[in-house]
Amino acid sequence: MTTEFETVIGLEVHVQLKTDSKIFAASGTTAGLAPNTLTDPVTLGLPGCLPVLNKRAVEYAIKLGLATNCSIAKQSIFARKHYLYPDLPKGYQISQYEEPICTKGSLEISVVDQKKTIGITRIHMEEDAGKNVHQDYSGYSIVDLNRAGVPLLEVVSEPDLRSSAEAGAYMRRLRQIVRYLDVSDGNMEEGSLRCDANVSVRLRGTKEFGTKVEIKNINSFKFVERAIDFEVARQIEAIKNNQAIVQETRLWDETKQETRTMRTKEYAQDYRYFPDPDLTPLVISDNWIERVRASLPELPTQVFTRLKTMYGIEDDLAEILTQERMVATYFDQAVAAHRNAPALANWITTELFGRLNKEGINFEDNPVSPENLAGLVRLIDEGIISGKIAKTVFDEMFLTGAAPNSIVDKKNLRQNSNVGEIEKTIDAILAANQENVSAYRSGKTKLFGFFVGEIMKQTQGKANPKVVNDILTAKLKG
Repeated sequence: MTTEFETVIGLEVHVQLKTDSKIFAASGTTAGLAPNTLTDPVTLGLPGCLPVLNKRAVEYAIKLGLATNCSIAKQSIFARKHYLYPDLPKGYQISQYEEPICTKGSLEISVVDQKKTIGITRIHMEEDAGKNVHQDYSGYSIVDLNRAGVPLLEVVSEPDLRSSAEAGAYMRRLRQIVRYLDVSDGNMEEGSLRCDANVSVRLRGTKEFGTKVEIKNINSFKFVERAIDFEVARQIEAIKNNQAIVQETRLWDETKQETRTMRTKEYAQDYRYFPDPDLTPLVISDNWIERVRASLPELPTQVFTRLKTMYGIEDDLAEILTQERMVATYFDQAVAAHRNAPALANWITTELFGRLNKEGINFEDNPVSPENLAGLVRLIDEGIISGKIAKTVFDEMFLTGAAPNSIVDKKNLRQNSNVGEIEKTIDAILAANQENVSAYRSGKTKLFGFFVGEIMKQTQGKANPKVVNDILTAKLKG
């Protein structure tokens, strides 16, 4: 990428809320049901039907606003945003415009260990549209309104992002927060989190923004990064060839790895916004805000800091453990059962994650309870099993969900720390390998591993490694 130009990116992220019913109607929000089974007179836009605001959606908006350092408006207004699309029966979308519920927030991201604060212009509530389906209907298109009216929060950032990597980090951080708050599942494949990226370039050092192009409805972190990289390169190439950048909306084509024109960009006046006369202004009291604030969970950055300061967990491990709230909770439960936090962090991020990935199992279906993992580490710490035997026990725990103590007893895996027995075994192995003993004493110290291997083979891995090392070292000195 040339250093002559600077990239300017702002993101508009749509977050689908985990409410049981739609934002202005009683119909459910379950995904994947048969088309048009989640409809009602309000969703269908029938005359005379009035919308009723979902209180839970408002609470979720306040939650996300507080978690992203926003000011919560004491009064906000719903507006009609006019479109003429078949998946929007009323001909307009109920959204917020001039007076949104949350404003002037911020989000901290980290890219290659560099922290940066990204401004959040606003968070507003709105309803989702339905879905046009063009395939599998013999040349016809159908309209599925199950999704119409599902509550969304649109999180609009300031144009503070300067690269695709920063945009990806911002998206990941926002997804992490909504999942910690449990206001959205953040599932990008199902469209619960999707973004529009506004991208422009300008000569480095200039203050004026270039003409922005919107890339619409991107539902993958990788797609966001690839689409921005392509668009930046396209715009720079056009500028260098004295071609004007057209303000428009483009789509990302993952197959062709390019953006292409969808439509020329609408302006706010094209939507003919005006306050929705069917909905009174939304008034939020201080007490309500404080009740929601009191219900906020510990947020990812707070958990990250706690793991580092309270338990001395390294940055890279703390980052992995705090990616998902359920993982952080699992870690806390394991530490509560046995306070060797560094060892538990290592077991979770290596053996447990490795096995879950290998088997294609989601963390929520993890068969190893935090108490059992803590029990395994306790057996190591108490010298009852070696680290090597522990991996055998862990395999059995993963397959059966059994407690480590019962596996150790059942399979007779307890470590042997009897000095006399281990010394007797070592003496026998040294006597049978006198040539290697002489070589070791002549300077070939790498043979130490050979002797340890023979001892472990002889004891079926049950000899206490520390006792073995101490006795073997003393005897090889002669």
